[in-house]
Amino acid sequence: MSALKALSPTPPPETTPGGQRILDAASELFYTRGIGATGLDLVVEQSGVTKRTLYQRFGSKEGLICAYLTARAHRWQTLVLQRVQAAIDAAEDPVDAVFDLTREWVSDNPRGCGFVNAWAELGGNSGPDTEAVIRQEKQWMRTLFITATGNKQVGELVHELYEGALICSTILDDKNALDRAKAGAQRLVTGK
Repeated sequence: MSALKALSPTPPPETTPGGQRILDAASELFYTRGIGATGLDLVVEQSGVTKRTLYQRFGSKEGLICAYLTARAHRWQTLVLQRVQAAIDAAEDPVDAVFDLTREWVSDNPRGCGFVNAWAELGGNSGPDTEAVIRQEKQWMRTLFITATGNKQVGELVHELYEGALICSTILDDKNALDRAKAGAQRLVTGK
């Protein structure tokens, strides 16, 4: 379990105060309305910053999308690592801690996983930088579960249970999906 301490969150995007206002507005709009449905004019209007500043800070809409996803990854991964460390310190199961945190996160994020949403919306139509940010976050979660379980195959299976439950809890409004996946993960981890 001490190997979990080697994981670190994705670094947050660095920007100016004006860039942060743009990023905050874009993050809210991209998550609630969708990336494709959110034009840069609306982001500029909501942020109170000029379009010129947006392009100076992020270069393009793809640059802004990458910053949004990177900021989201940083926030989520930081929370996960805090919860996992607390579980380890209390001699509790870090896998359970991730599922429990996710249940809480979903209640505050009714559209589900921002990375799944971005992939579903953009998929192969996004630029390579956006695809890389999405894949890196999902790989980070996979690495987390592999490390937490101490077994590559089990960790990958737990990750797949986790991702499926995350999608079912949102799309199917299945309030018990994460609990069932957590129970399944425990069976995989303990072999019982």
